[in-house]
Amino acid sequence: MTKIVGNDMNEKQMSPAAGDDALNDNKANPPKEKLISRNVLLWARDIGIALVVALILMQFVKPCIVREHSMEDTLYPDDYIFVSRQAYFFGEPERGDVVVFHSELMGENGVTKNLIKRVVGIPGDTVEIKGGSVYVNGEAIKEPYIKEGFTSGEMEKVTVPDEMLFLMGDNRQRSKDSRDPDVGFVPKKQLIGKAFFRVYPFDGFGFISK
Repeated sequence: MTKIVGNDMNEKQMSPAAGDDALNDNKANPPKEKLISRNVLLWARDIGIALVVALILMQFVKPCIVREHSMEDTLYPDDYIFVSRQAYFFGEPERGDVVVFHSELMGENGVTKNLIKRVVGIPGDTVEIKGGSVYVNGEAIKEPYIKEGFTSGEMEKVTVPDEMLFLMGDNRQRSKDSRDPDVGFVPKKQLIGKAFFRVYPFDGFGFISK
């Protein structure tokens, strides 16, 4: 009898320990609903952070798609590029920069067009076109980026006014730019930014040449 009682006592003494193990198991393995809720919160947090980062980046970088042929052979229609909005916050446009700007030209949808061109003349420069070459401040400039290797037509010498730019497309035969009175000198305040990187197509992935 004593032996049996002893076993009963051992079982009673062991019961709380078994209960403790059950509590520990519950803590180590929380209910499935709680795990799902926690995962949802983590996903929401990560998505929120990604959106905030994207919004911040959009203040500095504007994605654009090239629509026309005026910048061939540097850029082609449907090229996907990045434009730096802050490029000229602390600096000035330089000759050779490829820039995107608001123009006064109207598109087929009745909305003014944004154009992409290359900076040829900055304030104070003289620009002249003769014999298939562009002369800036009296010297023929080297332009390895232009299509067909020459600039058609003639243009008398002009001086770029203060706060203005003289812009031209790399495809000189198919570019409506500062040579045309409809575009003329472009105010620097109309610049959207500097085109600096091509994302697509992938075989052209990389920085845009100057």
